[in-house]
Amino acid sequence: MEIYFRIKLKHVFLAITMQQEIKNIIQSSVDTKQQILADPLLLGTIERVTEVIAEAFARGNKVLFCGNGGSAADAQHLAAEFSGRFYTDRDPLPSEALHCNTSYLTAVANDYGYDVVYSRIVKGTGRPGDVLVGLSTSGNSVNIIKALEEARKIGMICVVFSGKTGGKMKDLCDYLVNVPSTDTPRIQESHIMIGHIICQLVEQNLFKNTAL
Repeated sequence: MEIYFRIKLKHVFLAITMQQEIKNIIQSSVDTKQQILADPLLLGTIERVTEVIAEAFARGNKVLFCGNGGSAADAQHLAAEFSGRFYTDRDPLPSEALHCNTSYLTAVANDYGYDVVYSRIVKGTGRPGDVLVGLSTSGNSVNIIKALEEARKIGMICVVFSGKTGGKMKDLCDYLVNVPSTDTPRIQESHIMIGHIICQLVEQNLFKNTAL
């Protein structure tokens, strides 16, 4: 019986400890978003990126996204919000995540190297006035750096979603959305929040008379 109560108490203690850790993680995410909320410069950049993307769609250009790992998932998620729908039943907007064609991705990675998987497709499909959005928590992903360099040659508009410093990408973009954190999960959580804000406001801007 004594052993049973010891085990029971241990389980209760572990449950309390885990719940506190869950709260700490949630609070960390909230704190990061609170910093964004209190940063007028960053909010202004988000506003301008919204305007730039809406303008690009309005004149018939497209928005391309690229990222690696979790950021690739975010890129695909946000592209789908534009090409599918967000809130409203409206026409699709031309937007793609550049990693979704696995035959292309594996062929180019095998034949030329993973560093050029994005720059090569940007060179092939990017046009002046298109928007390239690169997502990288470090801001130092080589394949996205090369994609930004290629996009600038073409005359595309370059947007970077990064962590606090912006890494090497800060000097290669027109607009830097740098989440004030160095913690990868917290940065990615804020990236998708900011992406959703942009998707919602772009949709509202372009389809004002479309009912929800």
